Amino acid sequence: MGVDCVWSFLLLIYCGWFNYYSPVSAVPMHRASEGSVEQFWQLSDLHLDATYHLTDDHTKVCASSKGWNASKPGIYGDFMCDSPYQLILSALNYMKQTEQQASFMIWTGDSPPHVPENELSTEAVINCIGNLTSTILNFFPDIQVFPSLGNHDYWPQDQLPVSVNEVYSAVAKFWKPWLTDEAISTLKKGGFYSQLYKSQTTQQSLRVISLNTNLYYSPNHLTVNMTDPASQFEWLEHTLESSFQKNEKVYIIAHVPIGYLPYARNTTAMRKFYNERLVMLFRKYSSIIAGQFYGHTHRDSLMVLLDEKGIPVNSLFVAPAVTPIKGFPSLDSNNPGIRLYQYDPTDYSVKDLRQYFLNLTEANIEKKPIWKLEYIMTNTYSIQNLQPESLYGLVKQFREQHSKQFQNYYKHFLVSYDSSYVCEGHCKTTHVCAIQYLDEASYTDCITGGVL
Repeated sequence: MGVDCVWSFLLLIYCGWFNYYSPVSAVPMHRASEGSVEQFWQLSDLHLDATYHLTDDHTKVCASSKGWNASKPGIYGDFMCDSPYQLILSALNYMKQTEQQASFMIWTGDSPPHVPENELSTEAVINCIGNLTSTILNFFPDIQVFPSLGNHDYWPQDQLPVSVNEVYSAVAKFWKPWLTDEAISTLKKGGFYSQLYKSQTTQQSLRVISLNTNLYYSPNHLTVNMTDPASQFEWLEHTLESSFQKNEKVYIIAHVPIGYLPYARNTTAMRKFYNERLVMLFRKYSSIIAGQFYGHTHRDSLMVLLDEKGIPVNSLFVAPAVTPIKGFPSLDSNNPGIRLYQYDPTDYSVKDLRQYFLNLTEANIEKKPIWKLEYIMTNTYSIQNLQPESLYGLVKQFREQHSKQFQNYYKHFLVSYDSSYVCEGHCKTTHVCAIQYLDEASYTDCITGGVL
């Protein structure tokens, strides 16, 4: 049996009893509010490794370890491996059982595992996305989900194309219970879409724009030297202008974030040309963009978009991954995380977030998934809300020497993986500049100008 067939077979064993072609209707329900506050979940970077199993040979626990020894494998995973199915089920079960109800969910991509290219195939990737879609539908049949594609949601990974293809078409079919015909149409063509979300408690409309930022991702060789892959920039500007004219509020969701990576100095996740263009567009329409939400890095971080005059105009959030994988030879990793945002339904401004995590070591020892509240952002940082002005004030505190606020932030950056880790000097400068400056000129000034 070939590797492709093995992957498909294993994926079906783990989650194939869910029929991902079943026509489940996704009617927005589970309204929750405390006064004028409602909530939504973010789920990101599931990275299912269907080969994960416990064995005495720690080099063979999972394909995603690429032959390296698993550290301390248990039922719910290992820091050298992507997510076993039991870990993903535990996260979804916690989300379903918790009393924290939500109006909708955003799912910011990456279903397949980190394995060598020859160990996957188009069929295996499609099966993985389809089965995880079905899993989410079965846990949450009555909640609206807004998904986006990740750089691993294609084969070969990172090489997402600019036109109709087998993966886009399959994903459009899987996500049909959640999306309108118009959204499905652009999803098939370029992997992106927009859709209106109408709250039952307010007349204010929210448009969710799901971008395929993988088209701009640096390792994507298919889009090298393209000025507007899949005409997504043209479509995005038209969509934002239409929302502006109609007085809609907008959430931007995507997998690969804009801005600079907080752990790699002078490095953007996407090509700098595309990053600059997105920053320009988001500045132009900042008055209607109520929040931006990303995944990809597996870490917990935030950014504040400043306008040309240095005034904070947008809040951006990067949610940590469910997968705990770190890979060799990385020293740090993240505990699995899921996130719940609170927003004001009258204008969709983000008021707060609750970050939940699973202490993976503890879960494996106890042989049960003990998901916990890691922090509530306004409480932890003593800020009023998560609006750009509040976050900008917080960043100013991060810049202070020996800032306890920043060390707390860095602990959460790793999702409480190891509180003994300290980020100072070069590390801290890289983080704070990435939080505060998203365009090349201001970021470079921060790094080279001794701002901290």
